[in-house]
Amino acid sequence: MPHDTSDEDEDYEIEVVEEYIGDYGSVRSIVREALPFELMATIGGVLAGLILSGMSQELEMIPGLIVITPAVLGMRGNISCTLGSRLGSAIHMGLITKIDSNPELVNNVSGSLLLSLIMSFILGIMGHLITVGLGLESAGVLALTSIAVLAGVSSGVILSVVAVLLALGMFRFGFDPDNVVTPAIATIGDIVSMLMLFLSAKVVLMI
Repeated sequence: MPHDTSDEDEDYEIEVVEEYIGDYGSVRSIVREALPFELMATIGGVLAGLILSGMSQELEMIPGLIVITPAVLGMRGNISCTLGSRLGSAIHMGLITKIDSNPELVNNVSGSLLLSLIMSFILGIMGHLITVGLGLESAGVLALTSIAVLAGVSSGVILSVVAVLLALGMFRFGFDPDNVVTPAIATIGDIVSMLMLFLSAKVVLMI
């Protein structure tokens, strides 16, 4: 009677899956992989604050800029971190294995950039309306919207590239992208967003 290997193969596959999940889901693994990037996120927030402190002239010359600044940082972090999470899930599922014209990769990046454009436009308008509604001086809806769109889209492009490279790179080096990409993008996002906001304000002042 031939030996049935189907049960043995199934048991082996279950053991492999349990070992994989146990390794990536353990407290030790989560803390070891995430802690360095969480510390980097804290440092990145401080650096973003330093950039903001150097924008005193732009904040004075563009009334209402201070109102949209926290929203730009929050929007950028929300959209880019969500992109990083989606990429991590897609990589674990085997839907994304490299940088190519993969529909999963293209759709995720395109959706993120479209959200950046739409939300930046809405943010500029809302920033102006809220500023005026509170009885404060505003640089105008065109100026604030231009700054929000330039900063949001430019930082979105940069962070989309970083998210893709980081997610694929961390997975290939044996790290769980879900533990690494989100805090890393949050860190880089704060710094990049503040830099792009600063440059966008400069551009608007020059026009």
